[in-house]
Amino acid sequence: MNNHSQSKEKLGFVYKLFKAMQKNNLNYIYRGSFTENITDNILSLAETNLVKKDDPRMLRRKVYNVMVEGLQNITKHQAAIKVDDDKNYGVFVLKKENDKYYITTGNLIENEHIENLSAQIDQVNSLDKAGLSAYHKEVLLHGKISEKGGAGLGLIDMARKSGNKLLYAFEKLDEKYSYFYLHTEIPSKNAPKSSLNTKSSGILNYISALHKMLNDENVLIIFNSYFNQDSLMNLLSIIEKQMMESLQQKKRIYHSMVEMFQNIIQHGDDYQKTEEGKAGLFFISETEKEYLLNTGNYILNEKIPILSEKIDYVNSLSEEELEDFYNHRLLDFDIDTNKEAGLGIIDIRMKTDDNLEYYFLNIDDKYSFYSLRAKIIKN
Repeated sequence: MNNHSQSKEKLGFVYKLFKAMQKNNLNYIYRGSFTENITDNILSLAETNLVKKDDPRMLRRKVYNVMVEGLQNITKHQAAIKVDDDKNYGVFVLKKENDKYYITTGNLIENEHIENLSAQIDQVNSLDKAGLSAYHKEVLLHGKISEKGGAGLGLIDMARKSGNKLLYAFEKLDEKYSYFYLHTEIPSKNAPKSSLNTKSSGILNYISALHKMLNDENVLIIFNSYFNQDSLMNLLSIIEKQMMESLQQKKRIYHSMVEMFQNIIQHGDDYQKTEEGKAGLFFISETEKEYLLNTGNYILNEKIPILSEKIDYVNSLSEEELEDFYNHRLLDFDIDTNKEAGLGIIDIRMKTDDNLEYYFLNIDDKYSFYSLRAKIIKN
């Protein structure tokens, strides 16, 4: 397989991931190691960016409290399991749809604990509001049910604060470990009655498949939404808080992201007309040596030849030639806009460490899906 074919195959994943997240309106995913600092960052982001400020205060408080318990559950199980690779990376998923929030967590668990944990969740799910309150008091008075900690009061609190049952599933990894997925929904006061069915595993089968995709590509952070200036500021805040790199490295990632976002806002097209912005996807993945910044968005087929030509030309230039070309385009006053000048593409290439990879996946006679990948070498 030649390099071009390999690039097409890798970037074809961007559309696959975009469609997978669009299917269930997932907004934000973090996959990785869960430290106290990371969980604090996620909770801070929930307060400032992820949970809508115009939601009722009671709903926001419930979402925050359920997130606290879910994140603590991941952290405690992660601390108890020592493996040398990213198998122990947990996953946190947040979705907002209509008047409900949906929170899903996933983490590695030892198979020997599955039976006990299942019994505890089934016990919690069997109780009504009064029963949960009484059970909560009983556990407080007589100590934790589980040596693992989070499976006692944490699960009871999640059920009490969400006002819903807990949906769970285990995905066997090998003879010793499985992934444990836990899902609940938090409706607003006026939302329709919950349709959450503890016997239905559809949503968790979906999350499990998505988690596998993220593991295969070593994806760290995903933002799936409409791309506009407000969403750009929100995402930059997320990256600034969660990238555990040096200040210089953060700046390179930060500035490259700005240009890639602007590239979507400028070049993206509305496959389905919306006033919210351009539908798109941004995610960061990594290898041992580099970070990969990825974007995906719809584009009109008629724009593809010119855009391809620009990227190919920019990729053909040396570092010195790039700088000269950028300055020349910047001072070319016969070109009316940065969009026509292609300054964004040049700027992304100048701030990153290798040629830009791109791929246009044809959707229909009018549209294609445009995937762009830029690389930044780790310190």
